[in-house]
Amino acid sequence: MKKKSAEKKRHVVAWVNKAEWDQVLEYLYSKDSALQRYALQRVSAWRGRYANSTPVAVDCTADLVRCQVLDRSGQLDGDDLVLLYGAALVRFVNLITERQQGRTARPLRRLAGNLNIPEWVVDLRHDFTHRKLPTLKWCRKGCKVVLEWLQQEYWSRQLGGGPSEDWESQSDVEDEEADLKRQEDELIARQKEMEAYKNARELLISFEKEQFQAFDGRPEGEEKGLWPAPFADMSWLLGEIKQFALESSDLLIDVLLEDGFLVPTVEQLETLGCDTTDGASPPELRIPPTFLRFWLPLLKMLNSPSFIHLLLEKLFVELKLLAKEQNNHRAFYIPAWISEVILCNSNKFEYHFETKGQKKARMKERIFVNRIQLRWQQLLTACLDAPCISTPHLLQLILDDMEHPLPLETRQRLLQLCSIYTQTTHSEFEAPLQSKHQPIYTLESLHEKLQHSKRRSHPRHSTGESEMSESSQPDVQVEKARLLRGSPWQICTDKVWWKNYPLGKVPGQSDDPSCLMVENYSTMTVFDQPVDLESSATHNVPGASAPVRTSEGLLWNHGDVNKLKSGLQLF
Repeated sequence: MKKKSAEKKRHVVAWVNKAEWDQVLEYLYSKDSALQRYALQRVSAWRGRYANSTPVAVDCTADLVRCQVLDRSGQLDGDDLVLLYGAALVRFVNLITERQQGRTARPLRRLAGNLNIPEWVVDLRHDFTHRKLPTLKWCRKGCKVVLEWLQQEYWSRQLGGGPSEDWESQSDVEDEEADLKRQEDELIARQKEMEAYKNARELLISFEKEQFQAFDGRPEGEEKGLWPAPFADMSWLLGEIKQFALESSDLLIDVLLEDGFLVPTVEQLETLGCDTTDGASPPELRIPPTFLRFWLPLLKMLNSPSFIHLLLEKLFVELKLLAKEQNNHRAFYIPAWISEVILCNSNKFEYHFETKGQKKARMKERIFVNRIQLRWQQLLTACLDAPCISTPHLLQLILDDMEHPLPLETRQRLLQLCSIYTQTTHSEFEAPLQSKHQPIYTLESLHEKLQHSKRRSHPRHSTGESEMSESSQPDVQVEKARLLRGSPWQICTDKVWWKNYPLGKVPGQSDDPSCLMVENYSTMTVFDQPVDLESSATHNVPGASAPVRTSEGLLWNHGDVNKLKSGLQLF
């Protein structure tokens, strides 16, 4: 009976012997990426032999080690690594606790607690599945802790222990206590972060409620665009938000950029009486005035240079994430807020004819009045790193407002490249590029360049005149001749019946095709022409009956050359 029971416990494994097992285990937990890649290749071979019966712990270990190898290679961005770690950690928690689930579902925290898996690892899996993605730091920490758990609970117990049987003895009690304390500290810090996130949302929701209440309580005859004065109890709420911003402005901006706050919902726009259609064209890339006044009290209170720059930086990050969703409601308001902030800092527009009252009213609609020293190089890089339909407009604003502007030609070429990359047109910089001293190759380019020159010299010139009347004016002829300097085109002032000439032929052109020859050219005999002997000798067609030519001597003899020359005719 004992013999039969012993035989039942035997099963086929994928590794050759214990030595291969020990080697793969050592290489998986090595710090050398090359050794880890070799171990992953051996695990792939095991999977091929196991088919669908690969041990769960082996699969999870290989997935997590692959994440570490790709992380150390530096080939992936932070967002890609977070998703990669997330998939491996979610797969680990689900597979390890799957066998403990009965007919009725039980909480994963309880099942993980029975297996001595830290509770915060299950919370990390919950965040990956249902909430905002954790940071890369937490992903790396979770991967490290799970690999240690797999080594202790699975690998060290196989084949009678092996090289990792003294795994627990390698770390003394003090190190274990330090690890436990560090885990507790990280868990407390994460709980504090979640509480701070909840407080930020509650403060901003309270601000919205107060603003909507003030909007509903305005007099009926009041103008729709004007915003009523805030309630008296709004000051303490703004003070609470300002205090929170001093402690964690990064978190506050993250909450502000969520849907329902700076990016309004359709219901919020309808309540405020704003247009719910998004203006997709860059010239209309402005926040609706009523919605802008809704958030002005809060933004004016937080308009420090550090907060404004951090806001712009995070707005560009969000814009990069929305690069593939050009028609999205969110893809309009994110660049619109960027445009509003930069325009507040811009001195491009001059208002010479406005009264003091008009200037005071205009200043009330701005997030901040005094110019702020922004990090223009970083903003320029962030703008170019997030290409979308609004990028040319935002890039134009940044280039116009830089403290130390780039050369004019560099700006024009940068804007032109941006428009080509984003498949958009931008009339503000296309005209100056075409007005440069560039050769004219088509009649369309001549016409456009002439029109631009006339607009600069005669701003109020009527565009309704016919082309025949324009061509009869002497100054137009002179302007055309000036624009055609350096180009292969010439102006013909003679009266010619062009219908009598075929396409491609001009008056006075000879029928002899030799007239099309260039005036200056050099001759070269057949024997003086360079020949690539090596390439011609190696490119032989397999199976051809022609003899193989070597690189020694000429490829053609004098008789072959005479035959070629005798069959040539120029015309």
